[in-house]
Amino acid sequence: MQDAELLRYSRHILLDDIGIEGQTRILQGHALVIGAGGLGSPAAMYLASSGIGHITLVDHDTVDLTNLQRQILHRTDSVGAPKVASAARTLHDLNPHTQVTTVAQRADAALLEQLVPQADVVLDCCDNFQTRHAVNAACVRHGKPLVWAAAIRFDGQISVVDPRDATAPCYACVFPHNETFEETQCSTLGVFAPLVGVMGSLQAAEALKLLVGVPPSLAGRLLLLDGRHMEWSEMRAPRLPDCLVCAGIGH
Repeated sequence: MQDAELLRYSRHILLDDIGIEGQTRILQGHALVIGAGGLGSPAAMYLASSGIGHITLVDHDTVDLTNLQRQILHRTDSVGAPKVASAARTLHDLNPHTQVTTVAQRADAALLEQLVPQADVVLDCCDNFQTRHAVNAACVRHGKPLVWAAAIRFDGQISVVDPRDATAPCYACVFPHNETFEETQCSTLGVFAPLVGVMGSLQAAEALKLLVGVPPSLAGRLLLLDGRHMEWSEMRAPRLPDCLVCAGIGH
């Protein structure tokens, strides 16, 4: 680690749980971030500012004026541009030492099969169940820790899937494929702008903890935020022995 890096990341290095060894792991880490929107914005920015070595950012969409209320990776002059291109410019300005690989495609199973094995940690910052299930399945299959979050209106939730833990559930244990959940999107229901900042920042925090090895993670725990009353609650979930995705994984 060079002198400039020691200075830049000194506040991490001062933490007993991180130190030089932990910061080195961050510098050598590779995060796959699915989505460059409300959640992906703060998540990617905190990963970059913390010095992560490589971010692969996946998003097929372009910047719209309605995004700017909460998607802080993007600027007014980015409207109409691919989100990943806009995001890469912001992340480079934030920390030019972080390598950013952009993928302007939808995160389908084939793409995830290619990208997930290359990552040390995956952050699901998307906004639909289909993609979440695909990301979860790929992470379980390749044994990669996953940090997922969601936010709508004033409500947020976050958890960690860690296939390396034989007792921890995957996303499908909590939200099974065969159950019907109402697909809610902020384009129709709205979302409180700072809420996605809170949840995306927590995703970065959990991802960095996983990279460094700071326990415990949110594996097996679903953290819920009522942003209107600013009240946190927690649910614990077991791994389902008959889960179609993770049954038998990690044993």
